[in-house]
Parts: sequence; structure tokens; C-alpha cells
Amino acid sequence: MTDNGQRQAAREPGIRDVVVIGGAAAGLAGALTLARARRSVLVLDAGAPRNRFAEGVHALLGFDGIAPAELLERGRAEVRRYGGHIQTGEVVRARRVEPGFAVDTADGRTVRARRLLVTTGLADELPAIPGVAERWGRDVLHCPYCHGWEVRDQPVGVLATGPQAIHQAQLFRQWSEDVVLFTHTAAPPDATAAGELAARGIRVVPGEVAGLVVEDDRLTGVRLAGGALVARTAVVVAPRMVARAGFLAELGLAPVEHPSGAGPHIPADPTGATAVAGVWVAGNVTDPSAQVGPAAAAGSVAAARINADLVAEEIGTAVAAARGGAGQPA
Repeated sequence: MTDNGQRQAAREPGIRDVVVIGGAAAGLAGALTLARARRSVLVLDAGAPRNRFAEGVHALLGFDGIAPAELLERGRAEVRRYGGHIQTGEVVRARRVEPGFAVDTADGRTVRARRLLVTTGLADELPAIPGVAERWGRDVLHCPYCHGWEVRDQPVGVLATGPQAIHQAQLFRQWSEDVVLFTHTAAPPDATAAGELAARGIRVVPGEVAGLVVEDDRLTGVRLAGGALVARTAVVVAPRMVARAGFLAELGLAPVEHPSGAGPHIPADPTGATAVAGVWVAGNVTDPSAQVGPAAAAGSVAAARINADLVAEEIGTAVAAARGGAGQPA
């Protein structure tokens, strides 16, 4: 039997080696690694990457500033070049169907696979402050390493909408000397935090934020509930980051709170393996803080482990077949 024949015999007709659920950086990097390993791989992409609101991907070596859509299109072309398949589809259910899994899409399709790589990312739940959602990814930001350079030397406001607000303010101080922390509905900083903020020249503004002020499609300030206006051209928030993983419930995988307090995620080991055999995760669905580069790297790592797992299974199948054949008459 040829090498290709052995690969075909290892899976039943109509069953892919791997279905990758999610078609952004982590998913495409994983699919690329698997396709180059001569695996039958299908990417199901719902078409709503987390960074679609941003103008560019930053701090990605060799591609700094590239538009998110362009980066993904390049990735899709590379996956297809090696025989991988990409389809549009939102997965609504994943279930165990021997010898692997079945995934169902919102439009009624069912796809079978021996292994699953889940890279569906997360949804950013933004604070319900007028103007925040409309400016998200433009001049309402959350990651200094993604967008700090773009707002350097500008007046920056940090809204205390999460447990990381003080840390965010201290980080953005690296890019601007004019940083204000709005306590909003949070408690005032304790004495230690207040002293650290003051030492760095970060002003604390008490009072609830009523909304953002936009003029000529540009953020110009933050309006407090009392009516005061504080001029700002960039605002930082801490969204609650919620893993897009509800479709895994039937497999016994439910999101749990991340240790950082950022929101629910799917736990996994360093290779992306979950508590359910045959299911790996990579990117923001398991690591809320991962930028594009680390997410893609995690997808590649998980894909390599998936291929090794499949190889081990195929070795066992081949050995069992050889032993069975040896006992048969010629």
C-alpha cells in the first residue's frame, strides 16, 4: 500500500482528519501546519474575527500595520495552496460520533472529523457607556501593545470598568505623559495605588462617566454625569472577554473564569489539549490576552500535537492490522 493509501485507509470516507472551528490567525496557522503535514483539514469560519474593528495589526513581525482582512486573506491562500479547505459557517453544536466528532452548522450542514481544533476566539463585552461601542477599535482601545504607539503623546483616558484599570493606566503612561484615570463606578484607588498613580503623574478623576464626546468623527472628550467635560482623544476600557464556545457543551467543555478575571475561557495545557480527548483549543478562546502573533503560534503548536496524536493512532491501527494479517493463510 502506498503512503497516500495508508493515509486514506486511516479514516473513513467523508471524515476529515481535522476540522478547525474558527478562521482567524490561530485557526489558519493551525490549518496551515496540518495541511503541510498532508492532513485532510477543513476550516469552518463564521467570518467575525475579533480584530475586525481595528485599522491594522500591530507588533506582528514582518506584517506590522497590515489590515486584519488582508492578513486573513493571505492566510487563507496559504492554507489552500497546500490542499486545505475553507468554508463559511458558524458551528452551533459539536458532538462525539465514533470514530471522532460531528459538528453542525447554523445552515444545517454536518461535518465529521477525527480531531477538532477550536479557535473561535472571544467576544468583547463593552461597558454600556454611550459612544464606547461606536468608537471601539478606533479611539476606544484596551491593549497598549496593540495600539499604544498609535495614541502616543495624546491625552488618554482610562475608564475603571474592570479589575485591570489601574494597571492599564500605568501601562499607557509609557506612551503618554497625559493619562487620566476615571473611577466611573469603581471604588477610588486605595492609598498604595493612589500613591503609585500620583508618582507617575496620572490624575484620578472621580465621578461616573455619562458618555463620550465625538466631533467630526473624532473623539474629543469624556463627559461626566455631573456635566463636566474632560478633553481626551483616546479612551481605554477593559471589556469582559467571553470565549465563543457554547457549541462545546455537549462534549462536556464549558468555559470557566480565567485566573486574571478577564472573563470565561476554555482551559487547556500548553499544547492546547483540553480535558476532552481529541479536542484542542488555541488563541483567544483559551488565552484572552493573546495578540495575533501568539495566537497564530499557539495554533501551530496545537496542530503539531494533533498530527502527532493522529500518527500514534495510525501506528496502532497499522500494527494491529499487520498482526491480524500475519495469522491468515496465504
